[in-house]
Amino acid sequence: MCDYILSDATRAKLMKVSTASVATALYKRGLRNQFIQNVHPVSWKGVNMVGQAFTLRYIPAREDRNAITVFRNAHHPQRVAVETCPAGHVLVMDSRKDPRAASAGSILVTRLAVRGCAGVVSDGGFRDAEGIGGLDMPAYHQRPSAPTNLTLHEALDINVPISCGDAPVFPGDVMLGDGDGVMVIPAHLADEIAEECTGMESYEDFVLDQVRAGEPIIGLYPRTKDEYLPKFEAWRKEKDR
Repeated sequence: MCDYILSDATRAKLMKVSTASVATALYKRGLRNQFIQNVHPVSWKGVNMVGQAFTLRYIPAREDRNAITVFRNAHHPQRVAVETCPAGHVLVMDSRKDPRAASAGSILVTRLAVRGCAGVVSDGGFRDAEGIGGLDMPAYHQRPSAPTNLTLHEALDINVPISCGDAPVFPGDVMLGDGDGVMVIPAHLADEIAEECTGMESYEDFVLDQVRAGEPIIGLYPRTKDEYLPKFEAWRKEKDR
């Protein structure tokens, strides 16, 4: 469905930029709905999550289809998604924004981490959230939730377009998570967004230095006064940015 392959260079750039910068860059291109709503880090450790999306779609559970015995099925979509999400990718789950039952728990999320996945995102909840928070792999959800997913969710489709927190996610899109939340970057824009945001982050760091030194923001942010351009270039040279 997606021919794009996230390069090491683009991944490295996105590891250093914020969701806020990406949101602005996407807004300039007319994209306003790429931030996953009401999703937060299980435990923010100061390191971004970057990886292409591999998706799992839940639908509302129907009681005659979701007895606990369904997990005996080796082809259960939730389990298959955990075992087939490629290394370096992010498993993104559409749980219909319903955290009353867990999308997954610490055992499955640990399996993703051991397999080398880049992260996991759900617009629902995770059980055993404390254990998930102890992993090095980034994880994002709405809130902790103890009930098994079978209580309210049926895992149905793997690696199809989904909604997650009201944002559209297509397989292969690039997921960027930081302490604020998660942005979805359309795959065909990922390289140029990474490049643009790298420059944006440098300028905003320069602005923060200027503001801390007492500089007013008018003309500085956004830069509408040419006098700040040579100051910025000198700052970049000094800071090796």
